[in-house]
Amino acid sequence: MEKRHPLPPFTRETATQKVQAAEDAWNTKDPEKVALAYTPDTEWRNRNVFLNGRAEVQSFLTDKWKKELSYKLRKELWSFTDNRIAVRFEYEYHNAKGQWFRAYGNENWEFDENGLMQKRYASINDLPIEEGERRL
Repeated sequence: MEKRHPLPPFTRETATQKVQAAEDAWNTKDPEKVALAYTPDTEWRNRNVFLNGRAEVQSFLTDKWKKELSYKLRKELWSFTDNRIAVRFEYEYHNAKGQWFRAYGNENWEFDENGLMQKRYASINDLPIEEGERRL
């Protein structure tokens, strides 16, 4: 059985490690690598898109990073308990026309006993910014 350490139940230290691992993985912009952190039957809500399973996640991320260029993400632990973690995040990217955006959001994560994320619910808002306003 696949395991993705640290495993639940989480402590502040292990929840922080899990958040940092997610940030690091997403910043690779490698859909295949990122998808391996989720259960084969993972359930997602990303804005208004609902996904089920790693294959859909990988396809979604492939499309995402084709449109969100120069993507850079920062995540922060908000709260945790047992097998759940809540994070706040922001990321920046530009589109093909060169318009920069900063996206703000919150995610709720639920993990199985092997440390794989079985549920991910994300609420995200985009704000157009000037290139000189970038922070990441």
